[in-house]
Amino acid sequence: MTKAPKSRGLAAGKSPHDPETLTGLAPVVSPHARVLLLGSMPGARSLAEQRYYAHPRNAFWKVAEALFGVSSEAPYEERLAGLRESGVALWDVIGRCRRSGSLDQSIDAGSIVVNDFAGLFRICPGIRRIGFNGAMAERCWRRHVRGNLPEAYAAIECVRLPSTSPAHAALSLHDKIRAWRTGLSPP
Repeated sequence: MTKAPKSRGLAAGKSPHDPETLTGLAPVVSPHARVLLLGSMPGARSLAEQRYYAHPRNAFWKVAEALFGVSSEAPYEERLAGLRESGVALWDVIGRCRRSGSLDQSIDAGSIVVNDFAGLFRICPGIRRIGFNGAMAERCWRRHVRGNLPEAYAAIECVRLPSTSPAHAALSLHDKIRAWRTGLSPP
């Protein structure tokens, strides 16, 4: 079994009044992955359950069902297997941070520790497109990751997709699916 990459870097020190330091989930990877879907940092429910997109109102699994044929009602491990079989890897830009609650706006920017993407790309050398699940994931990537990667990874196409979070209610599920399908379609 391939060892998954870890978070890297040092988080700033915290006082007793700071929010707890959160650690994200392990990546969902396959050596055959062609697409990498990145969130910012899992929400409180996902961290508590140790499952990506565990909040019942998050549209991610419904979008995955529409795009990749992964049943949103299947047991969690089957959904992950379905993503892998579809050539999709899943992770978050942020590996550790301090945050109060679940919203991206509550992340303490000074506490962000990004995940080991060079390690991920060694495991998944066929990734040709990165889809960001929302603006925060893209911003963190551009600010903390993109400039620190070897040049070989600079050619990977990146696309921001509308957030599947229930906090992003500006688009309907249908509109989110359409935007994700367009963003992840081959050029």
